[in-house]
Amino acid sequence: MRILLADDAALLREGIAGLLAAAGHEVVAQVADADALRAEVTRLAQVGAPPDVVVTDVRMPPTGTDDGLRAAVDLRAAHPGLPVVVLSAYVAGPYLRDLLGSATTSDGGGGAVGYLLKERVGRVDDFLRSLDVVAAGGVVIDPEVLATLMGAARPATPVGAGAPASGGDAERVRRLTEREREVLALMAEGLSNTQVAERLVLSDGAVAKHVANILAKLDLPPGEDNRRVRAVLTWLRATA
Repeated sequence: MRILLADDAALLREGIAGLLAAAGHEVVAQVADADALRAEVTRLAQVGAPPDVVVTDVRMPPTGTDDGLRAAVDLRAAHPGLPVVVLSAYVAGPYLRDLLGSATTSDGGGGAVGYLLKERVGRVDDFLRSLDVVAAGGVVIDPEVLATLMGAARPATPVGAGAPASGGDAERVRRLTEREREVLALMAEGLSNTQVAERLVLSDGAVAKHVANILAKLDLPPGEDNRRVRAVLTWLRATA
């Protein structure tokens, strides 16, 4: 993959670049502030060579607050579908809500976004897998962030599968059983059915059945595009 890195910490940026190069990827540019990030993506797009993935820190100049995230959201608006992985040192709900906003299109689809804590970069295999998932149009949210969201948003009384349909994301998510929410949380980490089965010590068939139930309860019938991504986005919008 061709990857653009944005981080004002030169040591961390060079370290990530080295990891990516060792894995066979090409770092096409490195920038240290949000304005340079916008400019470089625009330049690459104009010459017909946009990056396959943008990896950006949240906190960068010029203000040192959430400039990197804001730049990523702006770039997603200017270049729909541009895969972006945001790195953060914090489990911060507002950051996640903004990122999800950039991942949701007018037709309910979306994807190609990741929100990872910086410590995950040290788990090289997980980090590289996350980049692959996002580049392919998927969604990857750090498990620590997911755990925080699940703890804050768990319904007191789960609604059964026979509950009447509702237009709200929260109502649809409340139809899910405890096990289905566990499966969906692992899907939000970017795991495949086989990886979910290994994590939960279930058979592949059991996981496939849970995934089918999740899609049905979230009103995502067969034939719709990117149903797994849309299921994850529905759940995250309801919990973020």
